[in-house]
Amino acid sequence: MQQRIASIERITGETKISLTLNLDGSGKYDVKNPIGFFEHMLKSFCKHGLFDLTGSLEGDLNVDQHHLIEDTGIVLGMCFAKALGDCAGIFRSGSFLYPMDEALLRAAVDFGGRPFLVCNAELSNIPLVSIGADGKYASFQTDCFDDFWNGFVQNARCNLHLDTLRGRSDHHKMEGLFKAAARAMRSAIEIDPRRQGTIPSTKGIIV
Repeated sequence: MQQRIASIERITGETKISLTLNLDGSGKYDVKNPIGFFEHMLKSFCKHGLFDLTGSLEGDLNVDQHHLIEDTGIVLGMCFAKALGDCAGIFRSGSFLYPMDEALLRAAVDFGGRPFLVCNAELSNIPLVSIGADGKYASFQTDCFDDFWNGFVQNARCNLHLDTLRGRSDHHKMEGLFKAAARAMRSAIEIDPRRQGTIPSTKGIIV
């Protein structure tokens, strides 16, 4: 089977993002990412989805994290759409229930061509604070979580539901949802041998 690989570069007045995605990878992640927790989330996404992702992320962090995080979702979604092409032969939909300590998370996805996000992450919207390698304080704006996934679904042209069923820690909720989404997408984009390369829609086309 030919590997499904896509490269996208997107440059705006706020961000410069370049990503290469291999849907049929082994979970390798090599992206220059200035936001520590966001890197942790993308690494987890790749590891559990078996996606390979390389590239770099730059943005106006002096303004806010919102632009860079949302635009990364946009570019990653564009990579998914380009790599999937007409979606011929894939299962198309998938779901996964992911337990992470006290938290239980659920993701369900359909690469059916109609973008829609339902995100019930139940986050506190209080930034996570850590100390970076340079000894300085760093943070992750948890209110950008929805922004990332909204950018993703609009450009991957998928329907995605993310739900926190229970949980206490924002860290566990977000990480578990990234992992659940990865496993759901991994199932959805796998090739169904019984489909024999046909489009997974009664319309005969994914729109």
